[in-house]
Amino acid sequence: MSASPEHLREMRQVVFTAVTGSGIGEAIAESARLVASELVSNAVRLCGPWAPVVVQVYPHQDHVLVQVHDPEPSALPERQGQAPDSADAETGRGLWILDALAPGWTVEPTPVGKQITCALPALDLVSV
Repeated sequence: MSASPEHLREMRQVVFTAVTGSGIGEAIAESARLVASELVSNAVRLCGPWAPVVVQVYPHQDHVLVQVHDPEPSALPERQGQAPDSADAETGRGLWILDALAPGWTVEPTPVGKQITCALPALDLVSV
């Protein structure tokens, strides 16, 4: 997808549907949607609104893996050292969201940019 506003809305719905369609509850699907949205928004900020971005979602029984690829290998996420509710913080709140929802997220270089991987615990599984 390109990271246009129209594609971003569609991506959010696809992520939610992929997670809930696998039998995982809506709370985790919302978290996966939020994580993917934060990562794609960061890619737009760094690379521009039509950057090629790949979002992959892998629902598993005990976790949901969200991966976002963008073409900017040198722009790595950095924590600003300020609390997320600081009036002085202009950026970096999305990293607090990632830490809260997917502790241990990783960034790996790829041949065409970088990939950020987040594993969200799927604790509210729906009985099938």
